Amino acid sequence: MERRRLGSQGLEVSSVGFGCMGMSEFYGRSDEGTSIGILHHAIDLGVNFWDTADMYGVGANERLVGRALRGRRDEVVLATKFGVIRGEDKSFRGVSGAPDYVRSACDASLQRLGVDHIDLYYQHRVDPKVPIEDTVGAMAGLVEAGKVRFLGLSEAGAATLRRASAVHPISALQSELSLWSRDIEDEVLPACRELGIGLVAYSPLGRGFLSGAIRSVDDLSEDDWRRNMPRFQGENFAKNLELVERVEQIAEKKGCMSAQLALAWVLAQGPHVVPIPGTRSRDRLEQNAGAVEIELTDDELAEIDEVIPRDMVAGTRYPEQAMSMLNR
Repeated sequence: MERRRLGSQGLEVSSVGFGCMGMSEFYGRSDEGTSIGILHHAIDLGVNFWDTADMYGVGANERLVGRALRGRRDEVVLATKFGVIRGEDKSFRGVSGAPDYVRSACDASLQRLGVDHIDLYYQHRVDPKVPIEDTVGAMAGLVEAGKVRFLGLSEAGAATLRRASAVHPISALQSELSLWSRDIEDEVLPACRELGIGLVAYSPLGRGFLSGAIRSVDDLSEDDWRRNMPRFQGENFAKNLELVERVEQIAEKKGCMSAQLALAWVLAQGPHVVPIPGTRSRDRLEQNAGAVEIELTDDELAEIDEVIPRDMVAGTRYPEQAMSMLNR
């Protein structure tokens, strides 16, 4: 597995990472033993960059990752996030970037993960009520205390990135980027290049849609969170299937899987970009890891832009309330 650098502070990770969220919530039921086995297989494949957050499963995902890390902590670059507050009943109760909350959230994550430090610590969503300088200042204190190695933000706007970077180096921004989510290309990606910030692309497979494995909403379990997302509903779903078919046609010409083409496209957006697809399948994990071997030429990238234009996707990324929390 190749390595890529996130930021200029020395953080190096596998070129393809692993998003752990779906192992605990949102995408239907999963088995803990199977999940830990897949995470261990990821390490064996060289996929050493794992992503979790305190809100996934209301702490359950961090505990799962912590169990998978036992005996193998030194082999993994561990990232987690704070800032989205949920109740024990899994209700969403807003966001917080208050300094006291930053410190307490970090301590709680360390305990759940069973580790003495976090490699990359993100603010999950920017809190508009707290100056970013105050939040990042508290995060910088965690670095000084040895609890965190590198800092990141998630779904932050370009202006926020500049203000945050003036307080402490930001190694990575985590935002959605894929063949059906390209809105950060206008301002956010250029700001990352300008400031020397790596881009960690979550949902690089369009929450599984771009893999071609989802042909009907009935392919999703009744408790699957994607049923509530605009792109998976009604006419949007049907139109987005056309996008998937175009991905499949290009992938067939290239001699690879649709998911591999989609990941190769993300990887081609720059050496500072690292996708973090999630999966609960060993076969899918191996396919995702294999995407690093697929190189897209300039002509192929131009063809993809022509055949799959930015405005082809139907529906917003999230429901209205969640959309208001993006690009702050």
